[in-house]
Amino acid sequence: MKILLVKTSSLGDVLHTLPAVTDLSRVHPDWELHWLLEPAYASMAALHPFVRRVWPFSLRDLKGHWWHAPQALRHLRRELRREGFDRVLDSQGLVKSALLARLPGVPVLGLDRASAREPMACRSYSRTAAVSWELPATERNRRLFAALLDYAKPQGRPEAQLQVPPAGAARLVLEDCQPFVWGFHGSARANKLWPPEHWARLAEQLALRDLHLVMPAGNAAERERVEALAQRYGNVRLLPPLPVTDILTLLPYARAFVGVDTGFSYLASAVDLRGVTLYGPTADEQSPYAPWQQTVCSPRACATACGRHGCVVSTPFSACMTAIAPEQVLAALTPLLED
Repeated sequence: MKILLVKTSSLGDVLHTLPAVTDLSRVHPDWELHWLLEPAYASMAALHPFVRRVWPFSLRDLKGHWWHAPQALRHLRRELRREGFDRVLDSQGLVKSALLARLPGVPVLGLDRASAREPMACRSYSRTAAVSWELPATERNRRLFAALLDYAKPQGRPEAQLQVPPAGAARLVLEDCQPFVWGFHGSARANKLWPPEHWARLAEQLALRDLHLVMPAGNAAERERVEALAQRYGNVRLLPPLPVTDILTLLPYARAFVGVDTGFSYLASAVDLRGVTLYGPTADEQSPYAPWQQTVCSPRACATACGRHGCVVSTPFSACMTAIAPEQVLAALTPLLED
């Protein structure tokens, strides 16, 4: 069986899909799996040993150059049909992913109307399966794969099975900040951010343990936040700009991580790095890869069920994330640092 998987983005979504790929590889090791996704995440998907080929394609880029879209889609359709796939599995459940899933011209499998993010996408599917929204994202993907590809979902904890390459020269950026804890503070959604003063309190406590706090920055605003912290605390380090695959190779060199609900937190979990993930307006999606994983959820009653992209409570940062006290995070982190 030759299958094309369509899960285009984001980093977190891609990482949440890897354990399902691992399950499939163990149940049907003789099958061939290809993966169609955004170019930014292609190198990550290629690190799974069962993924035969990745197909980088960006609908996002075409938004700014819409006149190129027909030609680009025709070219992709021609190349996909040349591969001779037997099935397409769209685990994204969006109209755009369903559009791409139809290009190979073979039956498309996907989520049913109650389970997909955009129910209209289901019109493109020849077969669907229901998966509860109450489940963590990793488990949703594992059950979807099993239901649509007709096998019993393997038991046990999920495994990403990423083949992490050696760090090489990238390790030099960490020479002056050992030992350290990763601080994954950035998110595309402002209401998932943890306030800078809370990060400051964490940095202060880590300094008492002779630990550095290393923080990547994906944009100017994130860089400014880290630089402001670094001016106050000598143990805070801004990670220089690096490709995601380079950051992946550096993850295991830390003692642990603290992160908001963002792709890097899930990436760290995927390589079995112990750590703490913070949840406010979003549900706890952390289906731990590693035994040493902790989640801290906001104590506010409006948290997790909210799901909003903005907070109706007027504060500089969302009320639910502000309510996660540094002491809560330190209490969860401390046992992970002691072993």
